[in-house]
Amino acid sequence: MTIFKLPDLGEGLQEAEIVAWHVNVGDHVVADQPLVSVETEKAVVEIPSPQAGRVVRLFREPGDIAKIGAPLVDLEAVGEVDAGTVVGEIPERRPTAAPPHQPMPEVVERIKAAPAVRALAHRLGVDLSLVAGSGPEGTATKADVERAAATLKQGRLQPLRGVRRAMARNMERAHASVVPATVTDEADINTWKADEDVTLRLIRAICSACRAEPALNAWYLGHNQGRQLHQQVHLGIATDMEEGLFVPVMRNAENRDPADLRKGLLALKRDVAARKVPLKELRGGTITLSNFGMFGGKHAALVVVPPQVAIIGAGRIHEKVVPHDGKPEIRRVMPLSLTFDHRAVMGGEASRFLAAVIMDLKKTR
Repeated sequence: MTIFKLPDLGEGLQEAEIVAWHVNVGDHVVADQPLVSVETEKAVVEIPSPQAGRVVRLFREPGDIAKIGAPLVDLEAVGEVDAGTVVGEIPERRPTAAPPHQPMPEVVERIKAAPAVRALAHRLGVDLSLVAGSGPEGTATKADVERAAATLKQGRLQPLRGVRRAMARNMERAHASVVPATVTDEADINTWKADEDVTLRLIRAICSACRAEPALNAWYLGHNQGRQLHQQVHLGIATDMEEGLFVPVMRNAENRDPADLRKGLLALKRDVAARKVPLKELRGGTITLSNFGMFGGKHAALVVVPPQVAIIGAGRIHEKVVPHDGKPEIRRVMPLSLTFDHRAVMGGEASRFLAAVIMDLKKTR
């Protein structure tokens, strides 16, 4: 037998969710034939068979979370004697009588909780594996269990999977480490043409502001309390999808002309919708744009995801009475919100950055 394990998917990923099997027990497969589709933080990836053989056992079912190195499939090499081969790292121990499709003990996710919290969860009928711990390093607290119990009384608890699960973890990490502060303002865009491309104008304005105030186009490296300024603007574009929030990265936005930017935006949107966006296109952003105003809302205290130090949000464009040339006028304005990590960015730097964004947005073209 050959025990094929979940391979290293790169990008520092530690686990994946089983989406769908493309084979059944008893099937004969050839090398490189797709075995299973798994979902990582943002993408669905097909994993091929490492060799030809017959499928003897599937260790996981759709919806299961598997750690890197977890057993996936038993493959029997046709015409060969079982040599006990393992593709990947051999686990220290493996039960001999585990039924098909049952999770292996060595890959079950460990739940961090104090004995008193575990006792409370048992008393309230709460499955700790479904609780998002808010304590240090994801430890489940008494309050977490009580919230989960209250949710269960209201209806069936829906475990977060795939993109939403990754988003929850990223938000927890951001909340635990970033020291956020937010400044807001608005840009008078009354001179814009009727066919103005809002997203392209925002990208151009952010790139202009990054040149004027580079402190916002940076990473904060908490382990050594240092920051890394970037010359290139790798702009994360927050994209709302039914499955969850995606933030594909527009590389070198500062050097691309409008036509190239529009082409790149369409390609990113298409890949996200098809769940085919490469993992490398979801990493390495240096600053993020959230154009939440297309859905509603004027201002927001947004979430900075480390190592980035800033995210700028554009609110709903609307008409407003404002002073212009010494007289009140009804003009179109765009609300703007800039949230920054106060560990790495000073209030003056953030304010100057936002002023530079507004200055560029006020231009006719």
